[in-house]
Amino acid sequence: MRSRASIHFWNGFVKITGWLAQWVCFRTRIYYEDRSVQGRRIKGPAIIISNHTSVFDYAVYLFVFFSRTVRFQMAELLFRKKFLGWLLPRLGGIYVDREGYDFGFVARSQEILERGGVVGIFPESRLPRPGEERPLPFKVSAAYLALTTGVPVIPVVTDGSYFRRRRAHVLIGTPIDVRDYSDESRSQKDDLRIVSESLRQRIIELEKLLYEKSK
Repeated sequence: MRSRASIHFWNGFVKITGWLAQWVCFRTRIYYEDRSVQGRRIKGPAIIISNHTSVFDYAVYLFVFFSRTVRFQMAELLFRKKFLGWLLPRLGGIYVDREGYDFGFVARSQEILERGGVVGIFPESRLPRPGEERPLPFKVSAAYLALTTGVPVIPVVTDGSYFRRRRAHVLIGTPIDVRDYSDESRSQKDDLRIVSESLRQRIIELEKLLYEKSK
């Protein structure tokens, strides 16, 4: 397990050395649902959730939230690639084995949040295939972690316009207290499912807002 100091160092190194390259590739323009409530600076522990458009979503958010080290949950497939398998652990990527039944990534994420860190999650768990409704149904890990730790969820959306003449557009939403969606009278399974669907609906709302702002 890599130390927090090492992870912070590698995040800072990549952000500084990669700034020009990412600007050429993405030229990200950032919008806000309410900047007075939530901007690019994140204070204290939080969970970032986002729609998933591309394997480059993480790279974009690395620079959107420049001042914080965001520890994203990442699929095992990325860690199997030679260069990424070397780099992602150094950046603090949280390994998620979607093919197995190891839920250690949940405990690792909870530990990071309880220490005051920021965890990033793509709740769809994978990229949508052509013809599938977007966003895909959300997995429950974000809802579970938010309910367990009590940290706010910051919803973010991207239009996935990378490596194109058109700029990439990202919108940062206002934080969510998932307890507003929870009901103790429900079973845990039903509660997590309903809370997760409520988070998905917020992402859909923000996708529509981003479309209106970026027209």
